[in-house]
Amino acid sequence: MNDLRVPFIRDNLLNVHGGRQPGKPLAGLRILDVGCGGGLLTEPLGRLGADVLGIDPVADSIGTAEVHAWHDPDLRGNVRYRANTLEELSEKGGKGAGQFDAVVASEVVEHLADLETFALCCNQVLKPGGSLFITTINKTKLSYALAIVAAEALRIVPSGSHDWDKFVSPVELERLLESNGFHVESIRGMLYNPLSRAWSWTESTSINYALHAVKLEEEPDPDEDDPDDPTVIVAQAKARRWYN
Repeated sequence: MNDLRVPFIRDNLLNVHGGRQPGKPLAGLRILDVGCGGGLLTEPLGRLGADVLGIDPVADSIGTAEVHAWHDPDLRGNVRYRANTLEELSEKGGKGAGQFDAVVASEVVEHLADLETFALCCNQVLKPGGSLFITTINKTKLSYALAIVAAEALRIVPSGSHDWDKFVSPVELERLLESNGFHVESIRGMLYNPLSRAWSWTESTSINYALHAVKLEEEPDPDEDDPDDPTVIVAQAKARRWYN
């Protein structure tokens, strides 16, 4: 899947931020990889120059990722791991709040019980204008037949890996994200060929799909006074005369 998702993340970030260093196009960008597991996506993003933090609630997965990254000197300055949940990282006043240029959640949301909290936490850890990248599985009869029945029968995934009731359609996910301060920029269909064991892009989103959304820039508080507003300046001057 990295053959699709790494260029998808890289190219969309370059469209937003422009080119960086030759060979390290994502240098200077901070990325949060949610549900990173053993670091299969975290590491290639780090090799592109990004400062990547991979988080996963399973400590054993983080241990595996750290051992693997330790053997690659090119990753030691770019990739870090932490046994954390997204909720813990996004807590108000926490170190993760508003710190990241991008959040990646690949093959994660189809395992979540509370997508509303997920969307809110992603918004909290992102900088204004930051990107959210999701790959997941659509909720269709075809996805049930292929992503669950066939995938388990062919042992592509372990039995019980997926719960169809937790799958989410692109329309539902877009609606959820836009109600939590995001604008969805693009949605693309993905297709896995079990014979060639390769992924490819497709016009259909009926099974797997990738989504890119951007956190909306924060709007000024309409109740907050603008110090450069002439009416505010006059009102403040009158107030000073009154109290003096």
